[in-house]
Amino acid sequence: MNKRKWISHIKDYALILLGTLIMAVGYVVFISPLKLAPGGVYGIAIILHHLFDFPIGLSGLSLDIPLLAIGTLWLGPKFGAKTVAGVLGLSGFITLVEALYGYQPLICMPGTDIPDPSANFIIALCGAVFIGIGLGLIFKTRATSGGTDIIAMIIGKYIKHIPIGTLLIAVDSIVVLLSLIAFDDWTIPLYSWLVIYITGQVVDKVIAGFSSGKAVLIISDNADEIKERILKDLNRGGTFLKGEGMYNHTEKKIIYTTIPRKQLPQLIFFVHEIDPNAFMSVLEASEILGEGFTSLREKAIER
Repeated sequence: MNKRKWISHIKDYALILLGTLIMAVGYVVFISPLKLAPGGVYGIAIILHHLFDFPIGLSGLSLDIPLLAIGTLWLGPKFGAKTVAGVLGLSGFITLVEALYGYQPLICMPGTDIPDPSANFIIALCGAVFIGIGLGLIFKTRATSGGTDIIAMIIGKYIKHIPIGTLLIAVDSIVVLLSLIAFDDWTIPLYSWLVIYITGQVVDKVIAGFSSGKAVLIISDNADEIKERILKDLNRGGTFLKGEGMYNHTEKKIIYTTIPRKQLPQLIFFVHEIDPNAFMSVLEASEILGEGFTSLREKAIER
């Protein structure tokens, strides 16, 4: 058991280091040259860099450390060693990428070192993907990103009727608006909000996985026949649920099954062939864990 725990810890910290490295590339190579401030302490650090030439990595660390201290005092010791490793790793890798890459724009106008405006969208998109992948890897280890998350949690302690997610968006939006004040350019906050949105989508995909399937509910008087086709032709399982009709109160067998997206057309054909009057509800399943799909045990250990 101890050996398993050590392997799990090593894997977690390796993911944190990899995630912070990917985030560092996203911030320094893609986001900072566009002067974007996509929330968080590193959004503020990017603003300080362009206004006062402060290094991004050290500025972010100088903001993160007091926030961690305040969070520990106000919220208790919720921020473990993994979060501290994430904070130090991100600052360290950003400082390293700054030293190796510098601050030059990724794509410049021909013969100049001026950023090419026509490439801004794709550069911002790439930066958001890098940050989202990095954050997702960190979150998979059950660590947090620190920074403005802590501010949102402190506010949420006293304003309980507002969800933490909403408070975090509000705090990050304030950082975005600071970039408008600092640079007097409306395109900067618009691109920054785009980066925040894309980052969130990528984080969700990294955590939940890129594979997806369909969860299907089928109500039919020929449920047993449909069951046979699901078991034999699709090689999938399912569950019978007991139901009752709302109008005539007759008992109904409801089939619940999960299938890969590619098998949905076959299932629809089978159901229609057996019972044209059947009722089907098809739901999006972002992740399916269990026999025949991703192993529940492996996923639990991974997280």
